[in-house]
Amino acid sequence: MKGLDFHPDAKRELEEAVTYYDNISREMGDVFLTEVEHAFKRIENFPEAWPQLSPNNRRCRIASFPYGIVYSIKDKSILVVAVMHLQRRPNYWTDRI
Repeated sequence: MKGLDFHPDAKRELEEAVTYYDNISREMGDVFLTEVEHAFKRIENFPEAWPQLSPNNRRCRIASFPYGIVYSIKDKSILVVAVMHLQRRPNYWTDRI
């Protein structure tokens, strides 16, 4: 795989989540971002390892936090569709694809 591309809303969601955890404590924001980066690396290395949410989309959970990364595999690239809180509106991202 050649890396990750981001839907603009997914990028915004990630920034908002980091800000949320930073407001709780700087350390928590850093830990969250580190876990997100680990999830991105797992997705890049094993893109088909996570469960499908739809025929073209999968979700990788972020360790220790109630978030998941929704992504699609297209040709040789990965598009991050959403960085979603797992306990809120589960299918809100479907209009992005």
